[in-house]
Amino acid sequence: MNNLPVIDITVIIIYLLAMLLVGVWFSRKNKSSEQFTKASGMIPGWAVGISLYATFLSSNTFLGVPGKAFGTNWNALVFSLSMPLAAWAAVKYFVPFYRTSGDVSAYTHLEHRFGAWARTYAVVCFLLTQLARMGSIFFGIALSLQALTGYDMTTIMVVTGFCIVIYTVMGGIEAVIWTEVVQGILLTFGGLLILYLVVMNVDGGVSSIIDVGMADHKFSLGSFDMDFVGSSFWVILLYGFFINLNNFGMDQNYVQRYHTATSAKEAARSVWLCVKLYIPISLLFFIIGTALYAYYAQNPDLTETIRLQAAAERLPGSATESEISTLAATLQAEDYADKVMPHFMVNMVPVGLLGLVISAIMAAAMSTISSGMNASATVFTEDIYKRYFNRKSTNKQALRMLFIATGVFGVLGIVTGISMIGVKSILDVWWELSGIFAGGMLGLFLLGLISKKANNNDAAVAVIVGVLVILWMTFSYLIPEQYSYLRYPLHANMIIVVGTLVISLVGSGMARLGCTRKSERKT
Repeated sequence: MNNLPVIDITVIIIYLLAMLLVGVWFSRKNKSSEQFTKASGMIPGWAVGISLYATFLSSNTFLGVPGKAFGTNWNALVFSLSMPLAAWAAVKYFVPFYRTSGDVSAYTHLEHRFGAWARTYAVVCFLLTQLARMGSIFFGIALSLQALTGYDMTTIMVVTGFCIVIYTVMGGIEAVIWTEVVQGILLTFGGLLILYLVVMNVDGGVSSIIDVGMADHKFSLGSFDMDFVGSSFWVILLYGFFINLNNFGMDQNYVQRYHTATSAKEAARSVWLCVKLYIPISLLFFIIGTALYAYYAQNPDLTETIRLQAAAERLPGSATESEISTLAATLQAEDYADKVMPHFMVNMVPVGLLGLVISAIMAAAMSTISSGMNASATVFTEDIYKRYFNRKSTNKQALRMLFIATGVFGVLGIVTGISMIGVKSILDVWWELSGIFAGGMLGLFLLGLISKKANNNDAAVAVIVGVLVILWMTFSYLIPEQYSYLRYPLHANMIIVVGTLVISLVGSGMARLGCTRKSERKT
């Protein structure tokens, strides 16, 4: 399907224009950097909560989660199940801390605790994490829209990115939050609509979906053995806890929203609202994936079409039909899982509603990307520009830098997305990259909390050791086969867990050792 019906195109255009108008509307308020980054602390808690929920529920969820459930099972759902514990820690410790400090950047306090290097290190980790996140989401939306429209993926990323940059630059955090409220509602409706259409097209309905899912172990949450090499229940639980602790505890996307709420109590409520919304909706998308699996199991001819398409994209344009068919026969469900949802939408979503579903996918992407752009610009302005280039910047200069940085990070996100074209699984790529970049800064942050005696030198040694360990875990697969015993043996999702623990434990150990030596000298 290379051409969308006029009514669907109209729906999409109306949606995009509405988002741009939101940016124009709120641009009138952006007369100061505080308004741009904090919305002057005037956003109600329920709106902040839906905004957080929409940030979590990106196009990686809309497309990647059903693809994961289709290709494997419900193992990735364990990530969502880890959220309540991380949210509890955030509400008890992080929200009060940030509201009391008043610093809009999540990383300013690291300089007070360990020195300027710690603040800069965390900022670099955060910005790399955001680029990875924005890139994976740009790629995800381009993957689906290419199947629906036939347009080139690069073109889709550039056009979509341009719209996001415009309303984010003009409207600031207030525009981001209120558009995310709308986008959160829209993408939830889109998910419910897709599920309804899939179930209605499966012979036997819900009972058939359950039977097929049970027969092929699609509802499995993973092995409960204490296995940290495969993708067991415990690996995803640990990964989810540490990533969500990083999200709620020191990710600028979330910390910045705590400041936009009218009070600390409202900020805490927003965190719990996010969790209450996200867990059941993430389950919804796993159900969609399993329902799609049942649908395509009943329609093997459609499955073969998807396999051939996936195979053709992996081979050069000069490949023959025979070569494509040969490769297609070797592909497993997880090899083409991310293409299943777009294929279903193209063929089974009625005209008119398709425009709404596409808008929902765009909403899922735009909410997270706009949030990432605003947060990245805020961190760059507060922690780099004001810290190293213009300590005495005026409000006008800071606001101008926020505008420029927002646009620059939007462009960088598009470039990152383009570089991801051809990856196997959106969700796997995002999880691996986020684990690599986030592990270091979370470990440093936790060190400052658990060890009051850790000083600048202790933290520096801990980070150096931690970064070396993370680099080894990430790239040890390149070690020649004869030295395979030197490779990292655990699952890739354990990188953030191990990296965080190494930095926090090495730092606290160094602090204790230093205290012991001082005590011995005194005696």
